[in-house]
Amino acid sequence: MEQVCIRLEGDFLKDVERIMKKNRYSTKTEFFREAVRDKLKSLEREEALKNVEKFFGSSKHKTSDEQLHKAREKLAKEYEKRFK
Repeated sequence: MEQVCIRLEGDFLKDVERIMKKNRYSTKTEFFREAVRDKLKSLEREEALKNVEKFFGSSKHKTSDEQLHKAREKLAKEYEKRFK
């Protein structure tokens, strides 16, 4: 295992220590390893989504909440007619 050293400003380090204690991390090493793992997973997810968009495209049409609400109401009425 390799060793990595980082320098942190005092206030930032105090915030890290406060959050560590609040979330019951026993060491800074444990806290930073998990933080790096979480960041790596997040970046991998973003990369996977970009690949999906590349292969399948992304929607260029933006739908408002109001339009979605109207579409749901229309669908509900059609189902009501069909299945009543």
